[in-house]
Amino acid sequence: MSEPLNISQEIFSRFGTVKRARKCFLYTAKGVRLTDLYQEEGRAILGWGGSVFTIFKNVLERGALGSYFTDFSSPCGREKSPLDRAISALFGDERKAFTFSGKQAALEAAISLSAESTSVWRPWNPVSVDWRGVNCIVFAPSLPWASDIFILAVKSEILSSESHYFKGESFLPSALCAAVTRSIYDLIKALQEREEKHWFIYDQIITKYWERKGPYLFPKVPEEKYADFVRHCLDCAMVISPDYHQPSIVPFGSDKGVFSKLQKNPFIYD
Repeated sequence: MSEPLNISQEIFSRFGTVKRARKCFLYTAKGVRLTDLYQEEGRAILGWGGSVFTIFKNVLERGALGSYFTDFSSPCGREKSPLDRAISALFGDERKAFTFSGKQAALEAAISLSAESTSVWRPWNPVSVDWRGVNCIVFAPSLPWASDIFILAVKSEILSSESHYFKGESFLPSALCAAVTRSIYDLIKALQEREEKHWFIYDQIITKYWERKGPYLFPKVPEEKYADFVRHCLDCAMVISPDYHQPSIVPFGSDKGVFSKLQKNPFIYD
């Protein structure tokens, strides 16, 4: 199995630094706008920018950023924290949120509670599941600059106490916790607005190279040629997943013209 490309280095070597990011676009030092289909492994699936950055800035300016309890980073004597309420709204039942600095730690904590009912979730999952029946759900928040954060959403009824602590659990400073919480509410709104009709409009263009499941794009290009395909897409002003096993994502909100260079300069792989 080949190692994924260093996509940051590949972008820099062609276009210089990324000066600005907005929605599904990256604007580079050499004046080239790149369409982002990688989206930080899905953490930028809601786009770059938005209300989370405003929330982060506003809480940051309050200066309450230590390891103590705040209105944003702990229950502070309340039955549920803001993050608890957000994940309960996301999954449609009563849950408590635990945060970890890695996926493995979150999964180990989940399995220690409910090995038979633990699952990893991502938005617009093409597999039909009633997530209210899953005791422990692990997911990455839709927050592109928080690449190490994973959330464990546990059904409240299976917890033995309110003050449960797991090995590897991490504390989120108040500004970051507020941004994570806001990102979940933004995701709830997007889940109500984005649907199949927003994804299939690109099918005529992308099905030569990917199999689409919801917004997720799984490569048809052979794995041994995938690194060349990633570089070819960069030359066509598109950033796709550098990892063959990590799907790319349909660039919501862009027009079909972002694929025009790839259409005019197709990648031959068979």
